[in-house]
Amino acid sequence: MTTPSETSPSRMNSTQAWVSYLSKVELPVLANTLRQINELTDSRNSTVNELANVILNDAQLTSQVLRLSNTVFYNQTRTQVSTVSRAITLIGFDAVKSMAISSLIVDSLLKRNDRPHLLRCLARAIHAAVQARCLMPKRTEHALEEVFIGALLMNIGELAFWSCETEQASELEERLRLEEPPVEAQKAVLHTTFTEITRGLVDAWSLGPFIKEVVAPGKANSMASSLVRNSVEMARVSENGWSGAEMDKVLEKLSDDIGETPAAIRDQLKVNAQEASKVAVSLGIPQVTALLPGNQESVPDAPAMDSDLQLQILRELTQTLAEKPDINEVCQLVIEGIHRAIGMQRVALLMTDRSGELLVPRKVGGRGTEEWREHFVIKKDGTGPLGPLLPHGTCAVYEPRKQTEGVPYDRWLGKVPALAGSLKAKGRLVGLFYADNAAAGYVPSEQQLAAFGHFIQNAQLCLTLMSARG
Repeated sequence: MTTPSETSPSRMNSTQAWVSYLSKVELPVLANTLRQINELTDSRNSTVNELANVILNDAQLTSQVLRLSNTVFYNQTRTQVSTVSRAITLIGFDAVKSMAISSLIVDSLLKRNDRPHLLRCLARAIHAAVQARCLMPKRTEHALEEVFIGALLMNIGELAFWSCETEQASELEERLRLEEPPVEAQKAVLHTTFTEITRGLVDAWSLGPFIKEVVAPGKANSMASSLVRNSVEMARVSENGWSGAEMDKVLEKLSDDIGETPAAIRDQLKVNAQEASKVAVSLGIPQVTALLPGNQESVPDAPAMDSDLQLQILRELTQTLAEKPDINEVCQLVIEGIHRAIGMQRVALLMTDRSGELLVPRKVGGRGTEEWREHFVIKKDGTGPLGPLLPHGTCAVYEPRKQTEGVPYDRWLGKVPALAGSLKAKGRLVGLFYADNAAAGYVPSEQQLAAFGHFIQNAQLCLTLMSARG
């Protein structure tokens, strides 16, 4: 989570001030990486390597792209993909570029903040992007990915704004809570609108001519840009259901775009919305599925585990233990297994500090764990706000009480369901693996707890072996 920077201006009062602040102070890495990716076009063979290199520079991005490459949404052949270059060859340059941009947006914004407005905007963006791609009359791979990214980034100004902890964000949040009309509230607090900030960012971040066309004022210049605009509008309207005067109006516009009847489009939209839920899970944000149409009233189930990856990591652990036990290597594999194979979004290994009284972070993984390195502390005697996280027994599902106190540096720690597993040496508690799903509304499943237990057993075995040899 971010806090307002001491060096940032206290108030921004123009479109250009917001564009400069978001680009240079808050999100320079995202701006530069998006610019790099958008400057690559599949015009010569060398760009395959250039795109692969941009992705491989970021381990989290690489992991996300490979996960998406193995989903039916992108890979209908179901051929297993294990490298970025293979993904580009098998699935296509534009599709991998699309995955990279989607993953970058989600990771860069959510690791900074997870306020409800940002989650709502991300849910809309992903829903609109999937709908635009699925509704686009089958043309080229480039056209399909162009409308996907166009819809995803059409409200990039709003997404970027809500990812930052500013005084003006809190003010706008309060005005919207009181149901002030959104555009009037934006003008009053920001001295501009999200639409104007988006147009500024599209230029400043060199997001390309198609997105510039999509966000430009006036009538759409092409069927593709019209489809993107109407898909984004449909994603907003659908939050109130699939019927009603507003939805009928959007369906007529989509009918003009793609030449299908409104009734046929309505049926297709419902199917596509389920696909959007799967894409959100693949992007590592299952918590937004509850915000998509058809899911608002239900608490989402824990996502399916990747049993193949779980088996692969367990084999690597067995091999490591058989050769030469290395606690750092074993614990890193366990962290990866809990995060990627079991599907837990945030993972930490805490170990005893020098005083012998506290558990402090040794390794962390996943989005939103930056603050943990400095602040995440559990007292071994079980006291304090996070004391209840200590499991009774080896592994357990932690379920918070309604009045749980929580901690100031993380809005979810201690307040959401989690998995916790202890490490012991000679009968004494020396470490703890902790994993949660931040804002997601589900309790980890029995299968997740069992798989979590298998990984903890390997870490415990490594400690036992090392103690015996020592």
